[in-house]
Amino acid sequence: MKDVYENPLITRYASKEMASVFSDDNKFTTWRKLWIALAECEKELGLNITDKQIAEMKEHVSDINYEVAEAREKEVRHDVMSHVYAFGCQAKSAEGIIHLGATSCYVTDNTEVIVMKQALEIVKGKLLQVMKKLSDFALEYKGMPTLGFTHLQPAQLTTVGKRACLWLQDLQMDYENLCAVIDGLKLRGVKGTTGTQASFLTLFDGDGEKVKALEKAVVNKMGFKSAFAVSGQTYTRKLDYTVLSALSQIAQSAYKFANDLRILQNMKEMEEPFEKNQIGSSAMAYKRNPMRSERICALARYVITLPENEAITASTQWFERTLDDSANKRITIPQAFLAIDGLLNLYINVSGGMVVYDKVIRKHIMAELPFMATETILMECVKAGGSRQELHEAIRRHSMDAARTVKQEGGDNDLIERIKADPMFAAIKDKIDGIMDPANFTGRAEAQTEEFIAEQIQPILLANEISKTETEIKV
Repeated sequence: MKDVYENPLITRYASKEMASVFSDDNKFTTWRKLWIALAECEKELGLNITDKQIAEMKEHVSDINYEVAEAREKEVRHDVMSHVYAFGCQAKSAEGIIHLGATSCYVTDNTEVIVMKQALEIVKGKLLQVMKKLSDFALEYKGMPTLGFTHLQPAQLTTVGKRACLWLQDLQMDYENLCAVIDGLKLRGVKGTTGTQASFLTLFDGDGEKVKALEKAVVNKMGFKSAFAVSGQTYTRKLDYTVLSALSQIAQSAYKFANDLRILQNMKEMEEPFEKNQIGSSAMAYKRNPMRSERICALARYVITLPENEAITASTQWFERTLDDSANKRITIPQAFLAIDGLLNLYINVSGGMVVYDKVIRKHIMAELPFMATETILMECVKAGGSRQELHEAIRRHSMDAARTVKQEGGDNDLIERIKADPMFAAIKDKIDGIMDPANFTGRAEAQTEEFIAEQIQPILLANEISKTETEIKV
């Protein structure tokens, strides 16, 4: 359909896998699974529910009769009761016990938590793929010197691999936070209309222990360890804020990476993958625009803004519930996951195909290294018997002259040639070229990279099986 708006998160960015998690099929099938779990557990605890009723419900768990539900909703204006009716039309013997004792949020809220967990597991898997690719890259380039930048000005040397560890450490923090969020997920549980479980207490003739056992059994049957200890009609919307905050943190890390790569591509030191027939610009045929990194930043910016929306929703819920969260949640939560999925697909692609231009990197180093090497040259000359103050003044004077040549005349940095020609430095003239090896100025960057990957990242990667299946990536 080209005459109506289509969500680009679906058509351009997110994977089919993530889109399916938020599909109607997954949603309404989960509703039916929850109704079946409730009926099974109520039967086990003594309510008059038969095996035949449960078996008939299971027969129709996946074949949702949407047309019946949609027609019914036009009449009653209630989505949950419309699907209760539609399910009962198929599982006729169970019609009278579907949704027994429950309120709408039994299926809606519990399903939302289940769906978020499914989506978080996809995010976790893709985050691990990025971490693996970045760790491989970091180890490959662990010893390659490159200019460090502070304030976006040339600073002490680091290595290409060590810089990648900065991106990777951000993702490590995101991974650990994501795991904590997944592990801490709780269902809304079996709580009734305002969270008091009054309807279930009635069903079990005032036996509170059976009501507690019912909730525990349903929660376990749905694959969770626990439910919220208390709730109103809904689970606390602070959970949604917590989940979207975890996604926001991943987006922040991805934005940092992609922004750095865009700057490096401008410097011609590194590039994102560029396909053989890819067009960079409709007008400038020579262009190689970092469009994937730019797209990462675009999607990341969107995700970063969404936790504030959920914070407002959580803070404005009245007493046991108000419905102004519903329409909002239908938009923000799925779209946050679809956007982070699209972002991670791009991150996997870019991190697995970055191009490093070592000669350009060395050229940039050698344009700045003479200034950085002067302290070492000074110390070596003092050790050879020179005066520290006189040598310092000579270096200062040569540095100013060399800087003037670079900035005002557009020439090359000739500081080292000036120092070699100065008789004051004759004692170490033969050592200067050795001093100027960039590897002498990277400190422990290479060792830090090895240690960080071995001690921090490899244990995470080894503890998780990263899928060998190719990720469906829209780039």
